[in-house]
Amino acid sequence: MLKTGIKGYQSVLSTEERSAKVLGSGTLEVFATPAMVALMEKTAQDSVASYLEEGDGTVGIRLDITHDAPTPLGMQVYCESELIEIDGRRLVFQVDAYDETGKIGSGRHERFIIHNEKFQEKADKKRELPKTGQV
Repeated sequence: MLKTGIKGYQSVLSTEERSAKVLGSGTLEVFATPAMVALMEKTAQDSVASYLEEGDGTVGIRLDITHDAPTPLGMQVYCESELIEIDGRRLVFQVDAYDETGKIGSGRHERFIIHNEKFQEKADKKRELPKTGQV
């Protein structure tokens, strides 16, 4: 059963593939903000996955974070999440990211519980809709 207080933990290595230079969020060889965001989302998602009903999942709907310190390539980065609010199918997490020297970022992340198959069908149906002409 989902309840506040559920915690998650994930870690990754700061690699060239996760650098600002490669991901296009900057020109330096440091751990990229998009890589930190992905780590935060995965940590929150995985922390509650085993508490969901069969066929359900979560999707990210909001993220309000700061990236406060750089991390060089080759250093370990980890994220801790805590489920701090449940409002129907909306879940709110506190997320904090660290490298080997201390905190590098933090914030709030919201996810929404969905039925995986139904959600995928809805997304796939967009292919059948008229295009706006804008890209």
